[in-house]
Amino acid sequence: MNGSDYNLGSNFIRNIIEEDLKQNKNDGEVVTRFPPEPNGYLHIGHAKSICLNFSLAAEYNGRCHLRFDDTNPSKEDVEYIEAIKRDVRWLGFDWGEHLYYASDYFEQLYEYAEMLIKAGKAYVCDLSPEEIRAYRGTLTEPGKNSPYRDRTVEENLDLFRRMRAGEFPDGSRVLRAKIDMASPNLNMRDPVIYRILRVPHHRTGDQWCIYPMYDFAHPLSDALERITHSICTLEFEDHRPLYDWFIENLPVPRKPQQIEFARLNLTYTVMSKRKLLRLVEQGIVRGWDDPRMPTIAGLRRRGYTPAAIRDFCERIGVAKSNSMVDIALLEHCLREDLNKRAPRVMAVLRPLKVVLENYPEGQVEEVEAVNNPEDPAMGVRKIPFSKVLYIEEDDFMEDPPKKFYRLAPGREVRLRYGYFIKCTDVIKDESGKVVELRCTYDPETKGGSAPDGRKVKATLHWVSAAHALPAEVRLYDHLFTVEDPGAVEDFESCLNPNSLEVLSSAMVEPSLRDAKPGDRFQFERLGYFCVDPDSTAEKLVFNRTVPLRDTWAKLQKKQNK
Repeated sequence: MNGSDYNLGSNFIRNIIEEDLKQNKNDGEVVTRFPPEPNGYLHIGHAKSICLNFSLAAEYNGRCHLRFDDTNPSKEDVEYIEAIKRDVRWLGFDWGEHLYYASDYFEQLYEYAEMLIKAGKAYVCDLSPEEIRAYRGTLTEPGKNSPYRDRTVEENLDLFRRMRAGEFPDGSRVLRAKIDMASPNLNMRDPVIYRILRVPHHRTGDQWCIYPMYDFAHPLSDALERITHSICTLEFEDHRPLYDWFIENLPVPRKPQQIEFARLNLTYTVMSKRKLLRLVEQGIVRGWDDPRMPTIAGLRRRGYTPAAIRDFCERIGVAKSNSMVDIALLEHCLREDLNKRAPRVMAVLRPLKVVLENYPEGQVEEVEAVNNPEDPAMGVRKIPFSKVLYIEEDDFMEDPPKKFYRLAPGREVRLRYGYFIKCTDVIKDESGKVVELRCTYDPETKGGSAPDGRKVKATLHWVSAAHALPAEVRLYDHLFTVEDPGAVEDFESCLNPNSLEVLSSAMVEPSLRDAKPGDRFQFERLGYFCVDPDSTAEKLVFNRTVPLRDTWAKLQKKQNK
């Protein structure tokens, strides 16, 4: 997939592109790019940008580049690069031969920096980082010129070349653009464009001890790749004048247009890479691919599908102002997708033993079960039925309230695809906990209906004790207890202590014996589940992807009344 089947709908970015094409701007080309910094894993917000950039290019017969803006080796890692490539491909997009790195352009960027120096538009500054901040001013007060701002071109060139040669210690000097220390936009107050940093780079090794800053390398990398529309999120809007200043003041092969759109904010989620890294480094989660994380790797491990994520990105659309999207919409998109594709199976998460006293000893029969009622082509399967079964603990109550219709002493219920059963006795342990039920079955009710027409009010799922496979099931909830944890000063204070519950004694039907990591199923009555990579030959491990209850659909139904 290259984005052509992703429906963008009408949006302001598309309108800009169509107007450019009418005027034959950029020779009628549309070239976009997805430019992540390789300093962390991608999250669901990046998925929105990926879908947008690749899809716009495909819609207008253009191309989309994948470029790593790898200008800060102290925070970057090859692990992140490989993870990002894997995630983009998994979402269904392909950059083809157009894989690039900002580090590809380090020599050209250095030459551009010398050009600015020669034009009197850049200077070497000896102020410390703290002094630069102090000289910068505030939103209400202009900044002050650096005492080194008026160095001659010759002195600046000499110092900058010696910076490259490694003559000065880290942090002792920087190269700054000479723009306007009184500008109302703080980004234009002589920003730093090069710093000394003796850190080996994952691609260039020890070749460089000075590295360009993001705001310098990013627009020029776009220009060198002949990008036409540089699409980014709203936090870069204040950086656009600086982006344009570099483009206008250097002999670049193309002048890209920066266009900002609203980033994705999701309830009960943080999107800051810095905060996500903190969760990983402090061991609050089990890694970048922890199923509670909003990373694409975490969503994949939890059981999300690329189609569901693309559908979600399409539904939320492209806007100019930030807003908060309810995570229930993302879950709704997933349910709609999995409802069509996930096989139905039976699993018991908290097993309660049931002995059918009148079922023949040693007899095993097979009952026929539908794999997916939404897709008849998926066919049917056989499930073993025997004298000893497991049902869910909470499907039985010894003293049930009025509206509890499941199993209770003397009450009859239906077993899914099986028989009517009636509870005749309750076995408890020394503490008084119910550990076993004695029941009878009606052999005339095979398939779930009684010839005499009697009805029951509940249908329970079950597994045969002798044939069930042991499983561990991990039940996930939101990682945070508040809707907007990003707005909380100490975001860790609102972590959900119940975000993960591990059930180690679950049982699943034997048809799952060959299930592989990544396989998704609907556990009847329980939700959608995915096989986790932690699974072994001895024990399957499942992650609950999403419960069956669709809060988004109910909310929409209520609003439409």
